[in-house]
Amino acid sequence: MSTETEVKRLYWHSRRGMWELDQLLVPFVEEQYLKLDEADRERYRILLDCEDQDMFAWFMRRSEPENADLKRIVDLILDYARPQ
Repeated sequence: MSTETEVKRLYWHSRRGMWELDQLLVPFVEEQYLKLDEADRERYRILLDCEDQDMFAWFMRRSEPENADLKRIVDLILDYARPQ
């Protein structure tokens, strides 16, 4: 799969239908995904398999993922989204 095809596929998987998640995930996949190393890219793909309600709680810092890999990608997304 070409990198461009992969990003397009992930873009659509990143659109969750929940405004708060869309605001975090779509810009991240568009602007940061290709800058990630392969391990973080895999973490992002795994994140997309998680339940929206879990992701919402993680991104709103109401809870944290138990899995260290998921915690890392959640932190990367939140760091990217934080106003500079």
